Amino acid sequence: MESVQRAVGAVVGSAAGDALGAPFESGAPGAYTDRFPDGRGTMCGGGGRDPGEATGDTQMAVLTAESLLERGGLDLPDVFRRFQRWAAAEPKDIGSQTGDVLGNGEPRDRAAARHYQVNRRAAGNGSLMRATPAAVYFAAAGRAVSMDAARRLSALTHGDPAAGEGVALFHALLHAALQGDDPLDALPDALSHIRPAHRARYASVLTPDWHPDQAAAFNGAVRPCLGSAVWALRTTGSYEDALRAAVDLGGDTDTVAAVTGGLAGAVYGADAIPEHWMRELHVPLPGFGNRVLRVDELRALAEELVCTAVGPC
Repeated sequence: MESVQRAVGAVVGSAAGDALGAPFESGAPGAYTDRFPDGRGTMCGGGGRDPGEATGDTQMAVLTAESLLERGGLDLPDVFRRFQRWAAAEPKDIGSQTGDVLGNGEPRDRAAARHYQVNRRAAGNGSLMRATPAAVYFAAAGRAVSMDAARRLSALTHGDPAAGEGVALFHALLHAALQGDDPLDALPDALSHIRPAHRARYASVLTPDWHPDQAAAFNGAVRPCLGSAVWALRTTGSYEDALRAAVDLGGDTDTVAAVTGGLAGAVYGADAIPEHWMRELHVPLPGFGNRVLRVDELRALAEELVCTAVGPC
């Protein structure tokens, strides 16, 4: 079933992008191509991670997916509790904003708002990085429902509405891709469905002539991160090439590649993900025993997400 293969492509593709980009995080542009000039990149490991080891981006994505499935829908207190349990286990990488929100002692419906009130800087990409499974789950409910869920999930850790609008846009683009449509063609309409106060700034990083070099902020921020992922998809012709372009941007490479991998995986399907990447791919879950998900578990998770939403596959 084509929709299932696109869903698997999105979920596994996002995780693979995360693991591929992780060793290059905070590195210079072009570091990936410098290391693999023949074009055949591998899961190389580095930065304290084993080859193919996914970061907190995918770990939080898996926790979101498992909550949606086990709770039968969006249970925000349950998702937040899972995130807190994960954060308390001291994962190898956790964003400063996410860590503060999950550990500041405030209740679920106030923690992110409190962080934003104090810091006034909360438009990082930490809620975008984990969005792919939820976008898969809610796609069958329609774009409006999916975009609303995106905003609510984002607000668990990111009090700035700009972050929620970026995640909502990503949900809308993935909604199009999962239906077999070109997400780039869906951009103008998707932009018209985000809140007007944020529309112009997102439009500026999603135009065909925008390049990540033009970003006014580091790609750890939500707008340039999403813009970079769309740029990588637009300027390449395969899943693997899109991921290479994303990682070669440098900076927050794991998250930019995770977002790119979700989009490109949905566009090109699961079969487009290089087999030698999937053999190494694994997702530890700190705080949840000794669980480590491999590609078969990720594939099954993606299938369950889409088949629960649309009925028997």
